[in-house]
Amino acid sequence: MREATLGAPGDPGGTANAPPLIGITAYLEPARWGVWVREAALLPAPYVRAVERSGGVPVLVPPLAGLGGTRTLLHGLDGIVFAGGGDVDPRLYGAERHAETGPPQPHRDRFELALVRAVVDADLPFLAICRGMQVLNVARGGALVQHLPEAVGHERHAPAAGTIGRHRVQISETSVLGKILGEAAEVPTYHHQAVGRLGKGLTAVAWADDQVVEGVELQGHRFGLGVQWHPEEDDDRRLFEALVAEAGGG
Repeated sequence: MREATLGAPGDPGGTANAPPLIGITAYLEPARWGVWVREAALLPAPYVRAVERSGGVPVLVPPLAGLGGTRTLLHGLDGIVFAGGGDVDPRLYGAERHAETGPPQPHRDRFELALVRAVVDADLPFLAICRGMQVLNVARGGALVQHLPEAVGHERHAPAAGTIGRHRVQISETSVLGKILGEAAEVPTYHHQAVGRLGKGLTAVAWADDQVVEGVELQGHRFGLGVQWHPEEDDDRRLFEALVAEAGGG
């Protein structure tokens, strides 16, 4: 928890604990506003609201061109959310691109892989969501299932383009995730890829009914969780609250 000086009414001095700064990884995409069409750092608002409503201060973290600043960036943050987004380039885990795999985004892949590794080295609290969990797995030497409907025979993980679905996940009660959410949860979902071979130090702690891995934990890390679903799209803020509490020293 960082300290801040607050000028309370009638008191020019005084210190208080400031809320933790939580970085959230972002897109770098063409966007339109007013008369402009420009490349922009973008992030769906539910991520920002989830962090803010959980007691943290959200900080947008777009892909940086210079990776030398990654560790410096972490010195200013108390925790980080690895947000969702496009598919990770399969060449990064030694696979050929599937026909249903999205086009590569080398700028974001390169930055977020470096950031995950720096976050792990720094023992910084993190929550990796959807693509974020997949980036975590690849950074740890794991591989991905590139198109789930082909592997599991249904499309319940992403029921319609641009539409969040819901399904139940079973959670290991003894895991950190289980202690936060309990043995099961109904979760918002939108993904067509998932963890295949687990990366080094990662343990699967949640599963869909088709045995797709829905949650992982990084063993030995202060607070290192990955979930395949989208908790920012839910009213249940317990995962964000747990991250903010840990980032704040609680």
